[in-house]
Amino acid sequence: MSVNYRGIDVYKLTTWTQGPVLLQALNILENFDLASMGYNTVRYIHTVYQAMNLAYADRDFYYGDPYFPPEEPIEGLLSKEYARERAALIHPKRNNPQIRHGRPPGVEDDRNLFKKIFDNLVGGIRSDSDESFFRGTTSIQAADKEGWVVSVTPSGGWIPAVIAGETGVGMSQRMQSFVLDPEQNPYNVLEPGKRPRVTLTPSMALKDGRPFLSFAMQGGDAQDQMLLQFFLNIVEFGMNVQQAAEADNFLSYQMHQSFGDHAKEPGRLGVNESVNDYTREQLRKMGYWVEVGLWGGYENTSGPINAIYFNWENGTMQGGSSSHGDDYGIAW
Repeated sequence: MSVNYRGIDVYKLTTWTQGPVLLQALNILENFDLASMGYNTVRYIHTVYQAMNLAYADRDFYYGDPYFPPEEPIEGLLSKEYARERAALIHPKRNNPQIRHGRPPGVEDDRNLFKKIFDNLVGGIRSDSDESFFRGTTSIQAADKEGWVVSVTPSGGWIPAVIAGETGVGMSQRMQSFVLDPEQNPYNVLEPGKRPRVTLTPSMALKDGRPFLSFAMQGGDAQDQMLLQFFLNIVEFGMNVQQAAEADNFLSYQMHQSFGDHAKEPGRLGVNESVNDYTREQLRKMGYWVEVGLWGGYENTSGPINAIYFNWENGTMQGGSSSHGDDYGIAW
């Protein structure tokens, strides 16, 4: 799947992953002058947070294995027309804790059929599963002088895991990302042979038909939130790849978590300690529940991002890795 954001083609995997959520968020944010807001200002954090929540609300309802019916309305979800409709829902001065999935072009009116869904999606419960944002996944970016570029995010099982008989092989824990109630997500209901919607989400971007960025990270539901901000750091604020990977991001918990009990926490906003007291206070006045340094116990909120930037003017590749965890680059 791909969309064009200000002349850059951004590519993600399809709806059996959460990848298109980043593309939806970019389409929404293209309707705003983000650069004029300034990096991590009140307006910027609020606007990006709201755009992410709108996109994730669609992820929670419409994403699932495309090999199984019903057919995901991906064309409508990624249309610029739909993005303008979603962008118009963003209130400039307050958080909307009741953001719901929309109705993209090509989808019949489901308001009556799924009225109970709308009622159930409002609200949420506090969860102590922050750790699930970051466990069990790895991201790798690789490129060579011949022009091959690879972005991959392998994952699967983590402790505690169910062992397959006496094989010693730990079975994937991704099955918990299914839903059992079709009214929560008719596209991601547990069925034999079906893949659960996963959070794994490698990324690439091309400019003028040539590689521009290869980027990915581990981190469950945080992945496309952090990757979105990383991309905007480069495109909107002119950071180099290392600055963008290390930059202080923020995190929403307003979507349904992909693991455990699928809890959601409307308005919960994690920020880095570098966000000053004035900004935090203004965000609280806008209806946010602001917390500091929640990324798996780390104070650094850059996310474990790994990326390669392609500098065609100088014929070089530049690698960047965040200072979140065991992330690094190798060149030879």
